[in-house]
Amino acid sequence: MWTNEDTVGAVPVTVHWQVAQAGLDDEQVAATVEAALAHGGRAGIEVNVILVDEPTLTELHERFLDDPTPTDVMSFDLGEEGGGPAGEVYVSVDCARTVAAERGVTHARELALYLVHGVLHLCGMDDHEPDDRRQMRRAESAVLRELGFADDPGRHD
Repeated sequence: MWTNEDTVGAVPVTVHWQVAQAGLDDEQVAATVEAALAHGGRAGIEVNVILVDEPTLTELHERFLDDPTPTDVMSFDLGEEGGGPAGEVYVSVDCARTVAAERGVTHARELALYLVHGVLHLCGMDDHEPDDRRQMRRAESAVLRELGFADDPGRHD
């Protein structure tokens, strides 16, 4: 397993690559996390981002959510007490690559979407109910536009 770790930016964002770096570099990952945190009202919290392959995220999905199906992103709110990160966001680089090709968008945009989505969960947003899902999608689009990504008019489940 290949691992690269880097802490970048003014906001404490630590980026862990457990796969070959792809789509975004560490500074772009940190900027994406910072933008989503600002939008979600939690600017400045410490976040670890772990970029993994699909089997790794699927195993975490089963272990922590009792769901053996593949997923694109998972967030863990670790709280703000006791030092250390307030949250962790795990992203499947494989899933981003596959879905980007299917949707006709760049790998970077799809990866950024997953990062934004995961961070917005850390900010208290949810997407289980239709109204919450619409609010989440609007927030994702706003952050991605701020980062310079074009809108993706397709439906994202």
